[in-house]
Amino acid sequence: MASFLLEVGTEELPARFVDEALAQWRSRIPKELKELNLATSAIEFYGTPRRLAVLIKGLPTQQADVEEEVKGPPVKAAFKDDQPTKAATGFAQKQGVKVEDFEIRPTPKGEFIFVKKLIKGRPVADLLTEMVPSLITGLDGKRLMRWGNGDVRFSRPVRWLVALLDAAVLPLTFTNGAEAVYTSDRLSAGHRVLHPEPVSIAQADDYVATLRKACVEVDLEARRKTIVEQAEAAAKKVGGVATIEPGLLQEVVNLVEYPSAVVGSFDEEFLALPSEVVVTEMESHQRYFPVRPKADSPDLLPYFITTSNGDPKKADIIASGNQRVIRARLSDGKFFFDADQKLKLEGFLPKLDTVTFQADLGSMSAKVKRLSAIATQISDQLGINGADRQHIDRAAQLCKADLVTQMVGEFPELQGVMGEKYARQNGEPEAVALAIMEHYLPKGAGDCLPQSFTGQVVGIADRLDTLVGIFSLGMLPTGSSDPFALRRAANAVVSVIWDADLQLDLLKLLEDVVSGFAAQHSDVMKLKPDELLQQLKDFFLARVQTALKDDKSIDYDLINSVVGENDAEYADRALRDLLSVRDRAEFLQTIRNDGRLEPIYAVVNRASKLATKGDLDTQARDVKACVKPDLFQKNSEKALFDAVVNLKSDGDMDDLVAALSAIAPALTNFFDGDDSVLVMDPDANIKQNRLNLLGVLRNHARVLADFSAIVKS
Repeated sequence: MASFLLEVGTEELPARFVDEALAQWRSRIPKELKELNLATSAIEFYGTPRRLAVLIKGLPTQQADVEEEVKGPPVKAAFKDDQPTKAATGFAQKQGVKVEDFEIRPTPKGEFIFVKKLIKGRPVADLLTEMVPSLITGLDGKRLMRWGNGDVRFSRPVRWLVALLDAAVLPLTFTNGAEAVYTSDRLSAGHRVLHPEPVSIAQADDYVATLRKACVEVDLEARRKTIVEQAEAAAKKVGGVATIEPGLLQEVVNLVEYPSAVVGSFDEEFLALPSEVVVTEMESHQRYFPVRPKADSPDLLPYFITTSNGDPKKADIIASGNQRVIRARLSDGKFFFDADQKLKLEGFLPKLDTVTFQADLGSMSAKVKRLSAIATQISDQLGINGADRQHIDRAAQLCKADLVTQMVGEFPELQGVMGEKYARQNGEPEAVALAIMEHYLPKGAGDCLPQSFTGQVVGIADRLDTLVGIFSLGMLPTGSSDPFALRRAANAVVSVIWDADLQLDLLKLLEDVVSGFAAQHSDVMKLKPDELLQQLKDFFLARVQTALKDDKSIDYDLINSVVGENDAEYADRALRDLLSVRDRAEFLQTIRNDGRLEPIYAVVNRASKLATKGDLDTQARDVKACVKPDLFQKNSEKALFDAVVNLKSDGDMDDLVAALSAIAPALTNFFDGDDSVLVMDPDANIKQNRLNLLGVLRNHARVLADFSAIVKS
């Protein structure tokens, strides 16, 4: 067994690219090795700001021989008058066999030619030599670059290449497409400052240990652990606890090769700033870890932890430089904060006229007016009055005001946060202040949801305005392109409704919003109102399906059965009551898992499919009004009728399932028992009567799900 090492050395890579590149290799390399029929004992991936590497262990030195069977042309085409035709000789030549090696076998489509051939395994060194170049050039990423006069694109210029099969250098070359040619070697690079000399790697398995001696920790998890331990220890020395945000930690891991914690400090006067300002400056702009008195404390200590990639002996010099930078940045923050205090939050509203939301949709001020109107429509639908309604109206009016403050102009990521701070300082009700911040939630997958009612309503209104406006311009998301984050906006609307149990008729809301928008902006709309509404309906249904699948792990067919993928009436029903969609989907998954769905599935599904042959309205559930007992010819009809008479579908879902389960024997007898009937009777009246009986049963079952969409387990 052999080990293979590939290291691609570069100029300093963007932190995000390190993760993206290794993720691509993790997905691609095992698949390619499997396609080459090469087994391994382990595949390890490494990365630093200056290198990407993979170490494949347990490789054979020779690819195994493979016996392959190939199907050829039909015998009728391969032989004529017992002589091979061109089809036969051509097939034999292509497969590297003789006509005498043909084996004739019968198949459902007649007799065909088959051959067995032995494919000799190739040396693994040759296979790796062919495989490696595309591993480098095939990496995707944002803002790839060319260097020199070459046309090959990579995240940063490549500087060296290590390729070892055990102790032997695997001869490889990589070029930028012009003058820069890199030949594989065993020489890597140590830490740029602490070990500037080249590093010779004796054999592939020595990679991690050899680079570690050269002050380079190539193991990402080892670097992560070191960074956390050092930051926690450093914070403890100054009497605090380091706040280590996971996203920032991952970025720092990819910014250093030899981590060393450095403690810095700043003037206590800056603690008078909102802690979010100080933390944002530290984390987003400087990649520092803040220090708090306790882990759950909202307060800060006047210290920070930075992870240096330099000489630990120069920690004091590094700390001094970092302190000068953070003081300047926090001084700017204090200036902006003080300047913003000269106006109340509502005083910034006129400035929203100067900020464009979207060229065709006008300013942020126009957007605020639209979302305020939508918030009012939501309040009307939910029957909100009194103080809650006043809070919603006020929060909708103020929710974008902080966008034109100097603080948010400098720190855009603090939108909403500063609005909340300023609203409290201005004496706005707590519900209004909190909603200004919360209406942006969730900001992404996994983020927390708004917990205040006012924040929920204003957040939904804001997103619906964006969705309707951008959709009206024909600017729908395509593939991975979604510049206005419309998928995220729709996902957020669904998530907030579900999390808060808001009994919103989303379809009615969309109809009202589209109607109001069309009345004001018909001159810029690229879609007719009915086309716009249909696209929004389809888009939201797709988001509901995704949420049920990804967030709640519901089976795809059960999802289809509650959202009406191919049933416009059922789809509209789903949008009118998203809470019911969620509850019914989860309930169906539960009864599938506990076995209660299977007994009722077959008979109800059969009844549902047959009922489509009739014309009974899907809302009709009064069997006495739809079915005439005097047309019954068999006792099984009467028995099924009596059972359906007592069927109730407007109560508990467990009761409905129990009732459908109880009906199953009567329905089975109706279809297949000794007293069964022919539903499609030659007599039109009898046929319609039987179809109506099945239709009423289907309609009761449709309250739970469209059983015709469910697939047998």
